[in-house]
Amino acid sequence: MSTSPLYDAVLLDRDGTLVEDVPYNGDPEKVRPLPGVREALDRLRAAGLRLGVVTNQSGLARGYFTAGQMHAVHARIEELLGPFDDWQVCPHDDEDRCSCRKPAPGMVYAAARALRTDPRRCVLVGDIGRDVTAALAAGATGVLVPTPVTRPEEIAAAPHVARDLPAAVEEILRRQNAVRPTTPRAEPTGTVLVVRSDSAGDVLVTGPAIRAVAAGAHRVVLLCGPRGRAAAELLPGIDEIIEWPLPWIDGDPEPVDPADMSRLTERLAQVDADEAIIFTSFHQSPLPLALLLRVAGAPRISAVSDDYPGSLLDVRHRVPVGVPEPERALSLAAAAGFALPHHDEPMLRLRDDAVAGGDGGDYVVVHPGASVPARACPPQRCADIVAALTAAAHRVLVTGGPGERELTARVAAAGGEDFGGRTDLAGLAGIIAGARCLVVGNTGPAHLAAAVGTPVVSLFAPTVPYGQWGPYRVPAIRLGDAGAPCRDTRAARCPVPDHPCLAGVDPGQVVAAVGLLAPPPG
Repeated sequence: MSTSPLYDAVLLDRDGTLVEDVPYNGDPEKVRPLPGVREALDRLRAAGLRLGVVTNQSGLARGYFTAGQMHAVHARIEELLGPFDDWQVCPHDDEDRCSCRKPAPGMVYAAARALRTDPRRCVLVGDIGRDVTAALAAGATGVLVPTPVTRPEEIAAAPHVARDLPAAVEEILRRQNAVRPTTPRAEPTGTVLVVRSDSAGDVLVTGPAIRAVAAGAHRVVLLCGPRGRAAAELLPGIDEIIEWPLPWIDGDPEPVDPADMSRLTERLAQVDADEAIIFTSFHQSPLPLALLLRVAGAPRISAVSDDYPGSLLDVRHRVPVGVPEPERALSLAAAAGFALPHHDEPMLRLRDDAVAGGDGGDYVVVHPGASVPARACPPQRCADIVAALTAAAHRVLVTGGPGERELTARVAAAGGEDFGGRTDLAGLAGIIAGARCLVVGNTGPAHLAAAVGTPVVSLFAPTVPYGQWGPYRVPAIRLGDAGAPCRDTRAARCPVPDHPCLAGVDPGQVVAAVGLLAPPPG
């Protein structure tokens, strides 16, 4: 198991990323490195990261240059930029429908094998949407470095954008270091109270950080809200759960009740924690709870806070905008001195005994509902997607909670099997774990799929950033209009008539995405 906290390898597109894009170049004399690239690559090498190149070269298929000429170009690139640990070349054209030509993920998988790692421990840096799609479809991290040929919609859809390769390298190394404690614990802490209120998805994405705390503590107590309780029961590393709604966090809060706050303070004091870590989303404040914890006698409190905390926090952590929520939480745990052990990968996962058995058979799951209405695909479009998947010979299971039976019945009527309201969260996890693919919006089951390793076709409304809230370290393809007017509004209900960001999703694109992520056996 790697001792690197996040990544083992960086994969790079060739033309437009490493060197100037000369169409169908077979001449070594025309190789021109882009500014700062050599120095950036040397920083990655010095950090112990392996380097690979993944490049589409359809000029081979079209006869514009020979394999020998291409290898001469690559030799010149290495002469100017230093050695690479692996080269992956797709020699095909789009009409060949191969599995290696980006946006297909074949070269990412091949490079990961050659570099003796997992695609999820790779970053792919490229200049167009095909590069990012290939990365995400393999479960790798995708970083876009736009050039004049990059389309605006590709920039809008990318999870992470850097102005150039040196800036991308700076962020890769910053993220590596952010989850590594500067002052690791010399010995385990006694009891740590960790807090993650809000929904099931919020609790799930905090799972790696909770495991990091558990690795350095004798006992972990989690304070969560009612909507996150079922997810908390599925996570490893938790010894006790305290369920309590927090009126400054909940989307539909009750008025603040002084008596309830007094009872909560008393309950926190009963935990007798040696320290507390308050995990929040990027738009939430930890300070109200930090005040109650101080009153309850917590001796050490850590949290992310852009607001001045006064004496409420002992560790005031800062996180740049755009960091994936699981890494945001991991970086707070690291700031408090906790890290995942070397045998534990920084991915979402559930307790080994938590997932109920799946339905069995070969099927795709469509989950049409969402905890936030603005993030749900319109019911009729979900029904169209089910019909298209069924027409493509997929067995389709339509899932939903007890309050979504009418929705799932409507969507399943297009050719799916209605599983609405038939499972609890653990049962849903089992169904998703047995699926070839999940089609879902930005909601809890997407993170559940990431936790059980099932690929995700993400019908992602851009009200929140995909780079922060997209399915983490699992093969995924994003669909929907990433540049819609609702972008970055954090709206709970769609502020734009007719919900254009998801109403325009082409069911045929969903079928194609399922085929790319989960090709049929054989």
